Amino acid sequence: MLVAVVVLVVGVAMAFQVRGALEREREFRAAPACASVPVEASGCLWEQEFSVRKVDTHRRERRESPEAELVLPSGKSWDVTFPQRRPVVSEMAPGDKVVGLIWHGEVVEVRDADGRRQQTSSGPVGWPEDRLGGALACLSFGLIALVGGLWPLFAPGRRRHAKAAAVVRWHGVGIGGAAILTLWAQAANDWPLWAIPAIWGPLALLFLASMVAFVLAALRGDLDDDDDDDASTSTSASTSAGTSGN
Repeated sequence: MLVAVVVLVVGVAMAFQVRGALEREREFRAAPACASVPVEASGCLWEQEFSVRKVDTHRRERRESPEAELVLPSGKSWDVTFPQRRPVVSEMAPGDKVVGLIWHGEVVEVRDADGRRQQTSSGPVGWPEDRLGGALACLSFGLIALVGGLWPLFAPGRRRHAKAAAVVRWHGVGIGGAAILTLWAQAANDWPLWAIPAIWGPLALLFLASMVAFVLAALRGDLDDDDDDDASTSTSASTSAGTSGN
């Protein structure tokens, strides 16, 4: 239950971030090009040439984000991180020339000599989709897992109710996983934001229908295995024997 509550809280936080991420992405896409080099953080877009001083893709440390140190012609260095290794940072090498897109005082995108572009961890593009997909996954799993965790507490000692609760929890995992897979498909195919709920919604309904069917089956005893039947028979036989002896 603790895991369910934590995931639920994370889902609520992500849901509240969707609107802000949308507004930030829209601001970025509507930002004009800077007329001259910005002397302070600005909402306009400026392309600046950098030299790569060092790069670390953290291939062996998959939990670490790829990072690079970029150097201006003046000698000032900028440290940037990337959400993934491809397509640009994985091909970077010290001494390479790249062009960084600066927005609000941060390098939000890097372009290499071959014209390939990659967003840095500061880039606003794609954040609304990530937050929406994460919110759907965490909220659906957290809420259903919480119900499945609380159910046995209100029906202690009832084996069929315990099985029904387990069915609920596993379907929560399935619904949350479907949201993650939908987010991956959306990102891989560059679908619009509305594609996430449009695809996940029917999948969630199918999982919910399956959950209800299996819960009813568990409560009816259709999911009882032979061991349960043998245990019930033995208990009944012992009770009958005791009654006869008396």
